[in-house]
Amino acid sequence: MLHFLLPLLFAANARAFYLPGAAPHNFLRGDQVPLFVNALTPMLSGSDDAKLKSLINYDYYNSKFNFCPPKGGPPQKQPESLGSILFGDRIFNSPYDIKMLENNGTCQTLCTQRDVTAADAKFINDRIREDYALNWLIDGLPAAEMKLDTRNGDLFFDMGFNLGNDDGPLSELPALNNHYEIVLRYHEPVPGNYRVVGVLVWPSSIGGPQDGTPTCEPDKNNPLLLREDQTHTIRYTYRVTWNVSDTPWATRWDNYLKIFDPRIHWFSLVNSLVIVVFLCVMVSMILLRSVSRDITRYNAIDLSEDVQEDWGWKLVHGEVFRTPSNPMILSVMVGNGAQLCSMVGVTLVFALLGFLSPSNRGSLATVMMICWTFFGGIGGYLSSRVYASLGGTQRKKNVFMTATILPTVIFSVIFLLNLFLLGAGSSGAVPFGTMLLIVLLWFGISAPLSAVGAYFGSKHGAIQHPVRVNQIPRQIPPAPKYLRPWAAALLSGILPFGAAFVELYFVLSSLFASRAYYAFGFLALTAGIVGLTTATVSILFTYFCLCAEEYRWHWRAFLTGGGSAFWLLAYGLFFWASRLSLHSMSSAILYLGYLFLLVMLDFLITGTIGFLASYWAVRRLYSAIRID
Repeated sequence: MLHFLLPLLFAANARAFYLPGAAPHNFLRGDQVPLFVNALTPMLSGSDDAKLKSLINYDYYNSKFNFCPPKGGPPQKQPESLGSILFGDRIFNSPYDIKMLENNGTCQTLCTQRDVTAADAKFINDRIREDYALNWLIDGLPAAEMKLDTRNGDLFFDMGFNLGNDDGPLSELPALNNHYEIVLRYHEPVPGNYRVVGVLVWPSSIGGPQDGTPTCEPDKNNPLLLREDQTHTIRYTYRVTWNVSDTPWATRWDNYLKIFDPRIHWFSLVNSLVIVVFLCVMVSMILLRSVSRDITRYNAIDLSEDVQEDWGWKLVHGEVFRTPSNPMILSVMVGNGAQLCSMVGVTLVFALLGFLSPSNRGSLATVMMICWTFFGGIGGYLSSRVYASLGGTQRKKNVFMTATILPTVIFSVIFLLNLFLLGAGSSGAVPFGTMLLIVLLWFGISAPLSAVGAYFGSKHGAIQHPVRVNQIPRQIPPAPKYLRPWAAALLSGILPFGAAFVELYFVLSSLFASRAYYAFGFLALTAGIVGLTTATVSILFTYFCLCAEEYRWHWRAFLTGGGSAFWLLAYGLFFWASRLSLHSMSSAILYLGYLFLLVMLDFLITGTIGFLASYWAVRRLYSAIRID
């Protein structure tokens, strides 16, 4: 076990590094340093009790913002990966004229936007009140504000910077930031070659006359206020400052990828490890002591005796492998869950090895999509074998449903959410071409691979069961309340959820609040602990059911394994109440839709782990006894 844990522990504290081929960009003095703009996103303000107020992203060049357009033509969209598009990136060029080590500290006017209407002023003020942030990119690095971690006093770079300010006296009428102090840190590895290693922006609001000689000195007593009953003129200015830095290019992301309060992560992991060890000891005691003692007693009975008195789980040996209700749906869910498990496992391995560099935007989502597509064979193979083992005969229908049901459900939900994004004018709406590409990936590659996997699964045939099934079903006595399906699911889900809820907070903050998350070492350890906890809890509850002469364990094992999904749903609603303040219906529907997808995928993954672990334990249990 140590040889598996140690690399992950080191990976938890590993710094970002770059693979061969991701070469740094060397600039010469006077070279153009392009500044790209990305979509505006809502962000959490600096206070600990701040709440996210929206989930809608807006295109930077949305006409209502009245930002300065690029010179020489319309904005040019930059090429993006599939994952980058799905995560809402919309990157364009900008009119900012930045040249390496030139115009240092010079106040420059970007443009003057005239006739900003009252409706546009209201739109801008509403976005400021919702704490929207601008997102720029220079040489692959996001523009950030330098902030102080009040827990330990460390400085870190918080990606994005505020569109405006509505704090204190500006709560009634917010101020628009129309001046940007851009501080670019550079490193000189060899004389004459320069590399950008840090991008900081301090926005400010400069009011007063917006014509005439520009000034880059903000006056706190005279910010730019956009009244919502008149037209306005807005002058945008900026000043670039170059600062030399000792930070090498390979570690320039360290200031951005800060792990907040790592002690919380370690405390959660240690607590979870204790739970896992306790569960493993319980399972070992049951399997090695109680079960082994029962098996020894059963097998030691004198065969010459006419009567053999059975009790407990031995009584249902002729029923335990009876075909459950709806074996088709169960096998399809297990197959899709196995495909998702493989996708998550391989993606975490890539992340731990450093392949998912933060400079490659959207790489995480891209790798997940590719893995899901090419692991269709795993889902088809396992679904086919499980279906045959459960006594199913409609194998063609099983192949079709395994390949189509889950992609259809996910695509339908995303399509509906996309309609709400389009209705809200969000740039986060997935383009039609990207939707078509996803359909081609799923039904052009994943579905055929699923059929190939099902073919090999059919060739291997059903898993042989160690005992025969009786022709007449046995009567089932009333089960204790805690073994009823939904009660067992809720009880069993507490421990896996408890092992993951700390990391879950950071993951949800990353997904919905545009916070960077790069603690893949902690995440991998947490995923392993959750998987092991789910397996052991499912085995325990399955054993308790069999001891209570309840032989319908198949669906119960899946439901017990997926019990953490119900707690994930409850935590998602709690996260909404405690960390979100969504005023628009579109944002609320988006959050609930994304939460539904997360809960569904978690249910499939953990349910599959619980079912397969219970299936293995039941086969081992009944293969060790002698049936006359």
